[in-house]
Amino acid sequence: MIENDTFISATGIDPDDMKPELDESWFEEADAFVGERLVRRGRPKSDNPKHAVSLRLDRDVIAWFRGGGPGWQTRINDELRKAAGL
Repeated sequence: MIENDTFISATGIDPDDMKPELDESWFEEADAFVGERLVRRGRPKSDNPKHAVSLRLDRDVIAWFRGGGPGWQTRINDELRKAAGL
C-alpha cells in the first residue's frame, strides 16, 4: 500500500482516479460474506467426490464415447461400474 501511495504522490495522480469502478462485473468477482462467514460459490461439494486419474484407452473407444456428446466421461465411469459389479 505504501508503494502505491508513493507512486501516486510522485506522479501527481489523483487518488480518486485509482479507485476501482464498482460496476456489475466487479461485484460478480467479489467475495460474498454473511456476517464473518465467506459464502462459497460454485458447485456444492459432492458426498462422493471423484479422483482424477490418468488412464490410457484406445482411440476408437474414446471416439465412441465422445460421439455420444457431453457427459462422455460420466458414461465411461458408468460402464466401468457395471463391469466391476458396483
